Amino acid sequence: MHPYPLDPVDRTLLNALQRDGRATVGDLAEAVSLSTSPCWRRVRALEEAGVIAGYHAHLHRQRVGWGVLGFVQLALHDHQADTTSALEREVLAMPQVLSCHNLSGRYDYQLEVVAADLESFADYVRTHVRSLPGVREISTSFSLKEVKRTMALPV
Repeated sequence: MHPYPLDPVDRTLLNALQRDGRATVGDLAEAVSLSTSPCWRRVRALEEAGVIAGYHAHLHRQRVGWGVLGFVQLALHDHQADTTSALEREVLAMPQVLSCHNLSGRYDYQLEVVAADLESFADYVRTHVRSLPGVREISTSFSLKEVKRTMALPV
C-alpha cells in the first residue's frame, strides 16, 4: 500500500483532527486558512482515501472500571495458516483485548488486555487466553505506570 500524498494543508488538517476529532469544519478551515467548502472537500477526500480511518471517543480506562492493563505474550505450537487464522479470529471477538500484534522474536503474538483487577486479569488469562487455538506458552506483565498513550501519528 502506497502512502497518500499529503501536502502541508492536509498535514495541518490531520494534526488538528488528531488533537480534536470533534473540531468543526469552521475550526479546521480557520486552522488552514481556507474557506469551509474547500476545507470540507479536503477532509472528505482524506476520509475517502482511507487516510482518516474513523473518529472515536477516548475513554479513561480506570473511570469505566478497567483498573489493570496487562500484556500477554503468546508462543504457538506451530505457525500454520489455519492455526494463526483461528487464533486471530478468536482474538478479534475478545472485547477485553485492546490490541493484538503478530511479533518477530521469541513470542508470536502480544495482546494488550484490560481487566477490573489482578484477580480478574488472572482469571481472564486462564479461562480465555489459554484456550486460544495453538497456544503453547504464555507470559504476562502489567503496566505499573502509563507514561504515554496516543493514537496520534506524526504527519
